[in-house]
Amino acid sequence: MDKAARAAATAGATMKLLEAADVARIEHLLVECAKEADFIVNEREYGQGRYPDDKECKRVIGRNKKGELLTRQMELGTLKHAVAFACVRREILKLFPDQVSIEPRFGEESKSGAYALTNQWEGSMKPDIVLHASGQPNWIQCIYDFKFPCTLWSKEHPLDAAQQQLKDYGRLGGKCKPAIVTPLMGVIRE
Repeated sequence: MDKAARAAATAGATMKLLEAADVARIEHLLVECAKEADFIVNEREYGQGRYPDDKECKRVIGRNKKGELLTRQMELGTLKHAVAFACVRREILKLFPDQVSIEPRFGEESKSGAYALTNQWEGSMKPDIVLHASGQPNWIQCIYDFKFPCTLWSKEHPLDAAQQQLKDYGRLGGKCKPAIVTPLMGVIRE
């Protein structure tokens, strides 16, 4: 095989997207990671078989760096995300290390208006999980965001609070509509 043929074969392999069966497997594992995170944090924070009620979820526990109120549901969400990300590293990244990214940050390029990986925080987006072409995080296939609803209403209507975020993620492109992943309802798309 000559150099040009090898280069073309390498480029083709590099741009390979996940097959539908692999995406389905990853989605199943994402739901399992969300369930695991919800269970572990609730057990640790509230005891066996217990979880926070609406009053506990809405309880103000302090303020963030910007001086905004910080509630218990926000704190629980942060704790559950950490456990879910550890699960993703353990269960998904070992299977698809070159095609899955955790919390990549995308910003709009000034010249083209397209989105690409960035280190800039202002005006950028940071989805929880991105499936992409092998070794090419800018070639997005699917976007997922973990959501850990706390109140009874948010558990029954998890998309309501995420609609604008999913719309924003849609600007990043991809082969799938952006989705949220919840412990109770699994993968949900608009």
